[in-house]
Amino acid sequence: MPHASRYLAEGPRVGIRHFAYEDGAEFAARARESKDLHHPWLFPPDTADGYTAYAARLIEDRTRAGFMVCEKESEHGDGAIAGFININNIVEGGFQSGALGYGAFAHAAGRGLMREGLDLVVGYAFGAMRLHRLEINVQPRNAASIALARSCGFRLEGFSPAMLFIDGAWRDHERWAITAEMRA
Repeated sequence: MPHASRYLAEGPRVGIRHFAYEDGAEFAARARESKDLHHPWLFPPDTADGYTAYAARLIEDRTRAGFMVCEKESEHGDGAIAGFININNIVEGGFQSGALGYGAFAHAAGRGLMREGLDLVVGYAFGAMRLHRLEINVQPRNAASIALARSCGFRLEGFSPAMLFIDGAWRDHERWAITAEMRA
């Protein structure tokens, strides 16, 4: 009998799975370890209570989906969380679209794990989730995030001044997008 995978999709080095409440301790610890990497771009929860509230929104809200990018085998242990990718503002009907947000954790940064994970999430979104379009909004100075979007086939579609309130100010963002046809 074939082995059932714990992942929704997997590549050579990572698998993706949904957020789970049980991930709180590891996620919060990795967020604390990664503060310098994330600042000033994002601020994932770094406490167990913060994670529980964050995860609840991703687990219970039909307009959001959260994915853990997990290393399949590594020095950090099989299944170690390398990063996370969220699809927010999921709209069904004629739009079939969602907005992506993501972050790598420090121990996994620069190793190509998020590239592999994002590719898996995009495939899952266009397959099992039946979405047609995904968008990533990135601050123009966030070179690593832009490089990740570009490497996964997203195209630059525009610029939105003062789009999101982050770290105490309204921040400009570039809009990157991909459609199911672009992946075919």
